[in-house]
Amino acid sequence: MLEYKRLTKQRRKFLALTGLTPKEFKRLLPAFCEVYESVRAGDTTQRGQVRQRHVGGGRKGQLQWPEEKRLFILVYQKTYPLQTLLGEVFELSQARVNYWVHCLLPLLQQALAALELLPAREPRQFAQHERAKQEPPELIIDGTERRRQRPKSPAKQALYYSGKQKTHSDKNVVVVNAKTKRVGYLSQTYPGKTHDKKIVDQEALGYPRDTILYQDTGFQGYDPPGAQTRQPKKSPAKEPCPRVRSGTSGRCRGSG
Repeated sequence: MLEYKRLTKQRRKFLALTGLTPKEFKRLLPAFCEVYESVRAGDTTQRGQVRQRHVGGGRKGQLQWPEEKRLFILVYQKTYPLQTLLGEVFELSQARVNYWVHCLLPLLQQALAALELLPAREPRQFAQHERAKQEPPELIIDGTERRRQRPKSPAKQALYYSGKQKTHSDKNVVVVNAKTKRVGYLSQTYPGKTHDKKIVDQEALGYPRDTILYQDTGFQGYDPPGAQTRQPKKSPAKEPCPRVRSGTSGRCRGSG
């Protein structure tokens, strides 16, 4: 079974499985515990039924402690495995995995919202959202894709097929603070075929004044008001060796 105490001693593995370092995990844990306890408290269960036992009574499950519950839902969010596979990792049945996923996902979102760590989703509110953080206005914008099940409809197959990833995918655009690595904005979800530039044009995202925005060639021509864009230029191709142009053999002088 994947155990929290053992995993915290392996920082790289912990980061790979949860997306957080042990230090970040401990920072978020109190808010998660507070939200979880508020749901458990009272005379009713999480499903709204009248309790037959006091809180904490009855058979003890595999995910007994808040750390284990949070580890479970973060592993699910980061790796997105089949529920059967996740059950083997945490020694749970597939039915219990399904129950805990639906139970803990809303609590995780509430905990992140309580700590004001959720990214903005409304384009018009992004500038105000960023100014409230009082962080250096250096941002990175990029498109992200995640695989999805291939649609049955041929039309939808063509719409969701990403030539870049060579698979069917959903796409979002994210804006991250270059200094703190905090995700400040998450766009709506678009089919994988949609171009990055088309998404940001449709979102009409507003930026704080004097923002420095780093972008790649997928946003060629994107120049939003209030932001200074920084885009890397492709290095020019080197002159080919004369002997390569002429088709002769041998090495050029000065070549490695």
